[in-house]
Amino acid sequence: MGNSQPEEVPLARRLGVFDATMIVMGGIIGAGIFVNPAVVARNVHTSALILGAWLIGGLIALIGAFVYAELAALRPRVGGQYAYLRDAYHPIVAFLYGWTLLLVVQTGGMAGAAIIFGRYFGELFGFSIPEQLLAAVALGVLTVINCLGVRAGSNVQSALMLTKLVAIALLIGVGCFGPIATNLTGTDATVDSGGFAGLGRAMAPVIFAYGGWQTASFISGEMRHPRRDLPRGLLIGVIGVILCYVLVSYSCLRALGVAGLASTNIPASEVMRHALGERGAHVIAAGIAVSTLGFLSQSILTAPRVYYAMARDGVFFKAVGYLDPRTQVPTVAIILQGICATAIAFTGKYDQILNYVVAIDVLFFGLTGASLLIFRARLQSKPSDEGRLRVPWHPVTTGLFILACWAISISTIFQFPRNAGIGVGILAAGALVYPLWRNRGAAESARLVSE
Repeated sequence: MGNSQPEEVPLARRLGVFDATMIVMGGIIGAGIFVNPAVVARNVHTSALILGAWLIGGLIALIGAFVYAELAALRPRVGGQYAYLRDAYHPIVAFLYGWTLLLVVQTGGMAGAAIIFGRYFGELFGFSIPEQLLAAVALGVLTVINCLGVRAGSNVQSALMLTKLVAIALLIGVGCFGPIATNLTGTDATVDSGGFAGLGRAMAPVIFAYGGWQTASFISGEMRHPRRDLPRGLLIGVIGVILCYVLVSYSCLRALGVAGLASTNIPASEVMRHALGERGAHVIAAGIAVSTLGFLSQSILTAPRVYYAMARDGVFFKAVGYLDPRTQVPTVAIILQGICATAIAFTGKYDQILNYVVAIDVLFFGLTGASLLIFRARLQSKPSDEGRLRVPWHPVTTGLFILACWAISISTIFQFPRNAGIGVGILAAGALVYPLWRNRGAAESARLVSE
């Protein structure tokens, strides 16, 4: 007789370079690029520094994508940032990541995207309703839909992605070839540039917009030739996003000028209005609102898996580990996340949310990058896997990624102490509550063993 153990079914290796490129670009390009050029222009006041900030952020994203891809190749069975941090350091580090993911990073990012939706939805229909209220409605509706297990089909998601790309292409085309702002050159010469301090402040909205390079680490097991095609997909995808973001920023600068860009909350609509009038502004607002909803809906179900895992590990509320038997989704985790995101949307403005999120997000990006140094050191005594994807020019590039992330985190905390400080306070609170859950989990395990 054969082995009674069922054979492990491998992932279907069907993805090529084009698929990897599209997944990388789709994971990065969200709603932030339609608003964040204006946020950057409020911190640095020359075209060179504005475009330079987007180039620097793109380089960080490119190195980060390779770091996360190698981590996935090193630990393909565990996968995920939560597991990397737990195995490299200590379970408390992974817990703090999950804790801040719920109360700061994921929910803050959702709130920021929902506010962008509310802003452009209000612009489209001329509503005087506060954008925070529209954001809360969008979050509530999408949370309920995801709790019901309703998942958009691939055709719908493809249509939403296409809408986003069309909106970006339209914005770039109109901005690059439409009317030029009358104050395009005069502003740069008469206003202080903002210097290194301004550039440090500008990196928060830039990194927020580039967030998503982590998705590259999820696809190596489904590629036909991962060692050859994944690096190509990463390079082409991230460089494509950099080109796209720089062109969007240049388009806004050309159409509005530095001062005009800095003075608006809806730069995409202003560019279209400048070139094509109100009809153009409404067209781009509709495209952005639809694509933002798609991006938001797609992100709602990802992070609750971390909260669910934490509850199952005994270091979070037991109810969060509930899985609905009908829909097979962690409904309590999804609802909890929706409540937190709605609360953040109501209590903060978009710029404030950016600083609140980024200060903590890049802190854990740096810790995750440092975990690669730890895993590499542990493997030195073992035979090397020549077929494994590696970060180019490691450890120099990895070290630069770590230092850049931590520098952005420290700069954001010092320059925006009120908003970023809230995130730091929540992180510190997590360190205090972790022992309580850990001790309770240990006591529960001991009780079950005794029975």
